[in-house]
Amino acid sequence: MHLRRERELAAAAWLLVAAKDAKAARHEWATYGVALLRCGTLFSAVRMPADLVHAAADSEDREEVAHFLDVVLEGGPVIHDAGSRQFYALSPASTFRYWRIVGTECLGTDAFLGVPATDLTAPDPRCSAYWAVPMDGPGTLCVPGAVVKLVGIGRDALDRAEGEGDE
Repeated sequence: MHLRRERELAAAAWLLVAAKDAKAARHEWATYGVALLRCGTLFSAVRMPADLVHAAADSEDREEVAHFLDVVLEGGPVIHDAGSRQFYALSPASTFRYWRIVGTECLGTDAFLGVPATDLTAPDPRCSAYWAVPMDGPGTLCVPGAVVKLVGIGRDALDRAEGEGDE
């Protein structure tokens, strides 16, 4: 437990480099559970609809989806914003330059993302976003190819479901 907390603090310090004002962002995390951080410098964020992710995981259960994402994305961090029904896979900053996967969007330079406090790993009354898969430490990000694989699994599952509905 102690080691996990140290990794959360190290990841938080790393993430705060993307804040316009680190002190204000720390305050926002403590007060609201979420802070706006700039994408495109330390990380980009691939936005995926919840329906796609749930289809890929073949579940809407929070813990089952989290476990699936952890496995498929090889431990890469994922934020779930339940309010907007979106998942965000944090990927290397350069990902937005070449990301062209239909039905998803990669947030890069000049985009901001509501990033939950690193210890917010379940729904919280302060905000709708939490870490479905927490950051394992500073600079730990999703491999873009693994995110492409996840989207493909989700699309295939949605296509199958649509095909079964036509019968």
